[in-house]
Amino acid sequence: MPDISVRIQFTDLLKAVMRLLYSITLKQVISRRFIPKQKFYKGDLRNRSEIDSVFDKEKGIDAVIHFAANSLVGESMTNPLKYYDNNLNGTKVLLQSMVAHEIDKIVFSSTAATYGEPERTPILETDPTNPTNCYGETKKSMERMFYWVEKAHGLRYVSLRYFNACGAHISGKIGEAHNPETHLIPIILQAAQGTRDHISIFGTDYPTSDGTCIRDYIHVTDLAQAHILAVEYLMKGGKSDIFNLGNGVGFSVREVIEKAKEVTQKDIKVVEESRRSGDPAVLIASSDKAKTVLGWKPEYDDLKTIIKTAWNGIQHIPTAIVSEAVFMKNSVYGLILRLVSYGINTGLIEKEDIIYTQNRLLSLFHMDEPDDSCTCLTADNEDTLEEILSGLLDYAYEKRNHSRKYSNISRLI
Repeated sequence: MPDISVRIQFTDLLKAVMRLLYSITLKQVISRRFIPKQKFYKGDLRNRSEIDSVFDKEKGIDAVIHFAANSLVGESMTNPLKYYDNNLNGTKVLLQSMVAHEIDKIVFSSTAATYGEPERTPILETDPTNPTNCYGETKKSMERMFYWVEKAHGLRYVSLRYFNACGAHISGKIGEAHNPETHLIPIILQAAQGTRDHISIFGTDYPTSDGTCIRDYIHVTDLAQAHILAVEYLMKGGKSDIFNLGNGVGFSVREVIEKAKEVTQKDIKVVEESRRSGDPAVLIASSDKAKTVLGWKPEYDDLKTIIKTAWNGIQHIPTAIVSEAVFMKNSVYGLILRLVSYGINTGLIEKEDIIYTQNRLLSLFHMDEPDDSCTCLTADNEDTLEEILSGLLDYAYEKRNHSRKYSNISRLI
């Protein structure tokens, strides 16, 4: 039997492969399944030729909705140049291409982090913007870029400043599936689901009722509707403007955790940690202007409803992905099970660890346990580890039309 160090190396390798495959494959499965009528171009916003190519091919574009940005507050404080390069430089290149192609309307997905520590709550659009983190600073700079491009080239823009986007489509078929996950509500629900050990509270000494940060939450469906309304506003000749989006109430981190316990009926382990750099104590916005000018009417502004839809989405999306791929020849799902089979046949996985290893790999890949109809795992499977991993990588790169084929396991180690 292999010693424990060999078994640990094997497990670590499988985890690395699963994370790689998740990042380049499952997102495409989700996109293909749920929004099949949309055309998708994968590219780098900082690459002018790639943006020009899209605008050249897609004639008659009336407006752009700009979501693309790095958005982790903590990371922005330790790696600010990454945020200036991607967020600011990417927006500059996009605007250059838009001006060249005479596309003169843009809706910008901004952030309430532009305000920093607010002088009052709820925050109004006219309040000062003094970001306390680099992420918010780059978003503010992007807004100023739109302002000056309007002066020079006639661009009209709407900037939507919102707080915590959350929830899932009411059907449960579209929801959050980030890797790694950084948003509060899905992290809490992962802890409830058992795929995460605990939820961390960063800071319990803020000047709030329970010592934890207070934030405004907005359901993703309401958020999408606001972006559509903003495009329509510009199409009708509306002037450039900035709008806050939120529920105007705000909930503390502890309140969100307690509501999640109520919705899921699960115990959720909580670990208290020190503050994160750049986190304001309270962020709550007034959305009166968006409601008056854009006609925005949020339908899912109750925290319990938001968490219910998020919980429904977390439980449904993996099943939908599996049902799409499980019977495909050499499917990712089948190959995961064959990895387990390989571990069993070579003694790398002991009998008592089979179920744990299988479920751990499936959870890393955001998949459910196999049902009885899946016959991908067979007792006499004699695939080599290199063949299985090559199959997984070939599958992933085929899905993204990648020309390189990784057939040598040494390239992964």
